[in-house]
Amino acid sequence: MQEIFDQYQWEVTQCTPLHQGLINKTYVVATAHGDYILQTINHAVFKDPSAIDQNINTIGAYLKLNSPDYLYTHLVPNKNGNTLIEWEGSYFRAFHKINGYALSVLENANQVEEAAKQFGGFTHQLRNFKADELKNTLIDFHNLSLRFKQFNTALLQGNPHRIESSKEAISFLLNKQSITDKYEYFIEHPDVQKRVTHHDTKISNVLFNDHGKAICVIDLDTTMAGYFISDVGDMCRTCLCTVSEEEQDFNTIEVKADRWEGLQKGYLHHMQYELSAFEKDHFFYSGQFMIYMQALRFLTDHLQNDIYYGARYENHNYNRALNQIRLLEVYEKLA
Repeated sequence: MQEIFDQYQWEVTQCTPLHQGLINKTYVVATAHGDYILQTINHAVFKDPSAIDQNINTIGAYLKLNSPDYLYTHLVPNKNGNTLIEWEGSYFRAFHKINGYALSVLENANQVEEAAKQFGGFTHQLRNFKADELKNTLIDFHNLSLRFKQFNTALLQGNPHRIESSKEAISFLLNKQSITDKYEYFIEHPDVQKRVTHHDTKISNVLFNDHGKAICVIDLDTTMAGYFISDVGDMCRTCLCTVSEEEQDFNTIEVKADRWEGLQKGYLHHMQYELSAFEKDHFFYSGQFMIYMQALRFLTDHLQNDIYYGARYENHNYNRALNQIRLLEVYEKLA
């Protein structure tokens, strides 16, 4: 990648792949004048890399002007002043490396609270930013109505053998259609606001320092205008349970009450007075919304022969769907 390094005029001493994240390829680049994060943007997933580039730069310019001390992953321009480089069919961008570490697995409720505080703080910092100025980098990413429609299409056109063997899971999800109905009611309500929303609030998208404090949000590719239930819901889905969506022993799936309390405390630390009363009334619903949507997506893909997520083994997406169904069941017991 010497041609890329030359674009940034880097004197590279070491380039190391960072095996974290499923979408983009990431490298830590050590140079004579500091360390950088170099990434490719997966344009099979993100069809318009320039939209991501524009969003990150637009937010960055706003924060430099209005919150210059806020720790943010500003893009690094190359020698021509560009922050997105197209080279041999790939798209590259670079950030200054921030001293911190990302977690792949949660260890305690304090980490949930810290992460939630950062995600809530990110939206809070941008409360006066016009969210509709952001490009839509993944159209209909968290559109539950669309996901429910796709599920019903799969029931009509999907693999008949898989439909037959998935009857119980299908019945469960159809019986939960009220979650979709509530989503449609929610987004049309006059007291609901679209804000700058991260849309991918898993624990690995927050950096921590050596004292266990979360210091900044990373991976902004899905940042666009959205509803707070997306960020809170994704934290519910990925941070409250002690096992991942890949777990096949469904008896081990449980929701930790102290993590739920930490999530609420952390997110509302900054967002308490930003959310309307109606939105706060839907805080718990956020988890139902996101877990249910992911169960729909996994089962839809299974019925359509794994064309979206792919499968590493037979019935992989079916097991993922059952995992999320079980997670929804135990989550709803918190109510």
